[in-house]
Amino acid sequence: MSAVATMPKVRGKLTPNAPLAPLVWFKSGGNAEWLFEPRDEDDLVQFFRELDPQVPAMALGLGSNLIVRDGGVPGVVVRLGKPFAKIDRLDETTLRCGGGASGILVSSTARDHGVAGLEFLRGIPGTVGGFVRMNGGAYGREVKDIIISARLVLRSGEVVEWPLEKLGYVYRHSEVPAGAVVIEAVFRGMAGDPQAIGAEMDAIARAREESQPLRSRTGGSTFKNPPGHKAWALIAAAGCRGLTMGGAQVSEKHCNFLLNLGSASSAEIEALGEEVRRRVEAKTHISLEWEIQRVGSE
Repeated sequence: MSAVATMPKVRGKLTPNAPLAPLVWFKSGGNAEWLFEPRDEDDLVQFFRELDPQVPAMALGLGSNLIVRDGGVPGVVVRLGKPFAKIDRLDETTLRCGGGASGILVSSTARDHGVAGLEFLRGIPGTVGGFVRMNGGAYGREVKDIIISARLVLRSGEVVEWPLEKLGYVYRHSEVPAGAVVIEAVFRGMAGDPQAIGAEMDAIARAREESQPLRSRTGGSTFKNPPGHKAWALIAAAGCRGLTMGGAQVSEKHCNFLLNLGSASSAEIEALGEEVRRRVEAKTHISLEWEIQRVGSE
């Protein structure tokens, strides 16, 4: 697959051997064999239809919840840009949002239109495509509480619209197939006062700033909260606050965040996470599950 001749023609941007570290929050990891930034939905659909079915594909949003391993990502990484960040108001309380739109943009647009119930998206550092795929949540709410349906481009190039029921949501997981790209989602809130909605969003932003290491090279929440427990509390109880491995560290501010102190490899970040899991299990007999996605070759 190294020859350019094997790749379909595109109208967007198709880059071979593209560095991914600048595109992810950890600022670590290898290259994508190919990085595809489609011009529009038709460009993506046509590309998938013509691409060899054996070539893997994955979508990349803001790169906040991701470890890209140092060996890079085989196949095609699809990144949705501005053409996929549009938001339309369907009625008084319903928004249709492009897969490339950020949580901040969606919540701000909802506020401007007097749509309440989407404020928590202000606290999710990702795009619609990412948080629809993993049922992102914050401050007591999840995507499953607001989503009506999602449009997907399957790896085959088929475009489908899945209602909430078919998305199969559980905690931080959906049935969106591997290789599929979420290009749109419909969210519904309730009528609200823009000023009150804005105040709630500001409170969420302040809470995040106070409790999370947002100005660091991090991947966001590392492990899922086990039933009846908070991951950060288990990590702290196991003595992992501030634990380092190479250039990677468990945040002292919030134990469920891993940090790249500047020169950490993805291998060091992932190994630190595994050491945290080992210590928590030894101390509490609870096995932490990764929330951060880990992709690519070691």
